[in-house]
Amino acid sequence: MKINYNSIQIFVVEDEQAMSKKAANMVAGQIHLKSDSILGLATGSTPEGMYKNLVQMHRDGDLDFSDVTTFNLDEYEGLSPDNCHSYAWYMDHHLFGQVNVNEYRIHIPMSSGLDVDAVCARYDKLIEESHNIDLQILGIGTNGHIGFNEPDVKFEAGTHLVSLDEETIEANSRFFESTIDVPKRAISMGIRNIMHAKKVILMANGANKGKAIKAMVLGPVTPELPASVLQLHNDVTMIVDKSAGKLLLEAFNQKGITTLSKV
Repeated sequence: MKINYNSIQIFVVEDEQAMSKKAANMVAGQIHLKSDSILGLATGSTPEGMYKNLVQMHRDGDLDFSDVTTFNLDEYEGLSPDNCHSYAWYMDHHLFGQVNVNEYRIHIPMSSGLDVDAVCARYDKLIEESHNIDLQILGIGTNGHIGFNEPDVKFEAGTHLVSLDEETIEANSRFFESTIDVPKRAISMGIRNIMHAKKVILMANGANKGKAIKAMVLGPVTPELPASVLQLHNDVTMIVDKSAGKLLLEAFNQKGITTLSKV
């Protein structure tokens, strides 16, 4: 089902597989319309299926990444690209190593052995020189973070070093041997970078994201829930599965907001 609410277009789909396919189709559509698109990319478990679909489209000869430029949202502080827990490794494993993207058009805010402030400033400059991101992909944390912009982040922030919340560390520990092994800091695009993107797609699946999704759409715009700032963006598409969208749909029903169309 599809609902338009203020500036947000919301698709509630059956499951994670449907979410991944729809997101991939939208990304592919962006590339077809503008072959030299600037894509902002996310990591984690949520977009894995989307990347799998994009890789298959490329293998089928339906998608060409040769002119695409990418900027990743974030990276753990201090991890080298060959570390299997780094987002550089993740992106190479799930997308870059399987499509024809030009390695010189790939950007990830890596800090291993480098001056973090200089890395952040350079990342902001590269995004600005690219005339900002055409399509930004986002997930959402259970605490409402986008990228690694944790609660109470300054909305005007550009790329910056972040101390991760305990809730985020606990959520990410599933990718590590233990919670102790999870890096405690990361470099993240800021809210300013995200809000300057021309289009945003936010994906969410699972009941544990339900409260954050509801608050993002219907709650106040507040740094305490960073994703709520997307209410102020003029082109946001949310793709959520039924589990993640359940609380939001219940709230819409209570407000008398009805479905506009089936998908």
